[in-house]
Amino acid sequence: MKHIHQTQPSLPLSSEPAISSSSHLIHSDIGAWASVGPNNKILESQLGDYTYTMDDVTINYAEVGKFTSIASHVCINPVDHPMDRVTQHHMTYRRAAYGFADGDDQEIFDWRRGSRVTIGHDVWIGHGAIVMKGVDIGTGAVVGSGAIVTKDIEPYNVVVGVPAKPLKRRFPQEVVDQLLKIAWWDWPREILEERFNELNDLSAFIRKYG
Repeated sequence: MKHIHQTQPSLPLSSEPAISSSSHLIHSDIGAWASVGPNNKILESQLGDYTYTMDDVTINYAEVGKFTSIASHVCINPVDHPMDRVTQHHMTYRRAAYGFADGDDQEIFDWRRGSRVTIGHDVWIGHGAIVMKGVDIGTGAVVGSGAIVTKDIEPYNVVVGVPAKPLKRRFPQEVVDQLLKIAWWDWPREILEERFNELNDLSAFIRKYG
């Protein structure tokens, strides 16, 4: 993994992921042509090829597909506190830092890992959105700015609000079915380069590759 200071995905990229020097990644994998913006915190997560994050993004325990766009101040899978204990404070499981024990309570961290978030390909998550634990966001979906996603989102659906609710579908179902069948996001780089100029004409694209 190569660490490069970068603030915008519009800067020159390469097959090596570009990761801002101000971001903190723990046990995470970042794909080719991907970009991680400034002040990100990414924990035990995977970001697919070409996916990018802007500034101040937090991602915990998540699988993010390819070509996904994550705006600034997004939080994916904010971690829970144990509400069934006398206190919710993290001293009860980050015990070593407070001098209450030699080690931490790993049961809590395993509990958090059990509620992963899955985000498909070509998803757009708007500024300040929050994706709660265990949610599955389908390929091609859009999450509006400031939305709080508490339930799964179907492919190519647009959701907005608190809690997030469907606003509309990007395309008719027959078009969605064709795009999912084509799965252009899995094309190798050479095919993507060859067909790149066709990505802006949906009707022609479906006719040719559907």
